[in-house]
Amino acid sequence: MAGLRLVNPESPKLRDFEDQIQVIYIPGQVFRDRLKDGSKGPQMVWIAAGSFQMGDIQGGGYDWEKPVHKVNITQDFGMGRYEVTFAEYDKFAEATGRKKPEDEGWGRGNRPVIYVSWHDAVAYAEWLSEQTGEKYRLPTEAEWEYVARAGTSTKYWWGNEIGSNKGNCRNSGDRFEYTAPVGSFKANPFGIYDTVGNVWEWTQDIYGSYSSSLSSDPTGPSTGSTRVYRGGGWNVTAPNCRPAYRDRYSPFRRYSTLGFRLLRQP
Repeated sequence: MAGLRLVNPESPKLRDFEDQIQVIYIPGQVFRDRLKDGSKGPQMVWIAAGSFQMGDIQGGGYDWEKPVHKVNITQDFGMGRYEVTFAEYDKFAEATGRKKPEDEGWGRGNRPVIYVSWHDAVAYAEWLSEQTGEKYRLPTEAEWEYVARAGTSTKYWWGNEIGSNKGNCRNSGDRFEYTAPVGSFKANPFGIYDTVGNVWEWTQDIYGSYSSSLSSDPTGPSTGSTRVYRGGGWNVTAPNCRPAYRDRYSPFRRYSTLGFRLLRQP
């Protein structure tokens, strides 16, 4: 047709034009930001703001999951569709000269990265932010649970029983002895994978006790020596893989059971 011209989607000029556009996402939309070398970053899912009950809603949990309290998440944001993989983290390690984490012989590539400290996860988020021009960080404990619950109030997003082959935790009927490739199980209603088991996930927050009062966008205590991790892992049974369950480690520790996923701010 006269007046129309095909444009190479990888053209630097087109990428420069894209950088000047303010993109508007809708809840549930999957997107990827572009790095400086033209490659794409981790898959993210756009999450709508909302409110939820945080903590041991069903009862029978641990004291440190209480009291149940209402939390308002006041801004939309992007959440990692999957846990950060070895392939994604190895690219960062190669670019920055950092030592690559061990994999215990379980495989790299599309498996969740392990043996990363809280500080390692923060460094990756800072590098990805610099590469994309967007703000990436670890999710707060509240943001993590909001996404893991995905609008549900049951023990797991699918119901109150772990069932069989729903997530990678011990004695849950799955076929994996250790870590599973990300996305091996169904996504939750928000489109997020592996929030029940596989690897524990670092959050941004310093560990502290809950308050019963309403809170908007809580970020945890301002001082403390340990950081919260969530979600359960391949090494624990179902009760510790509930979205309400919380635990903590020194931010300097690295384990074969512990990884992370990232949040992207609007």
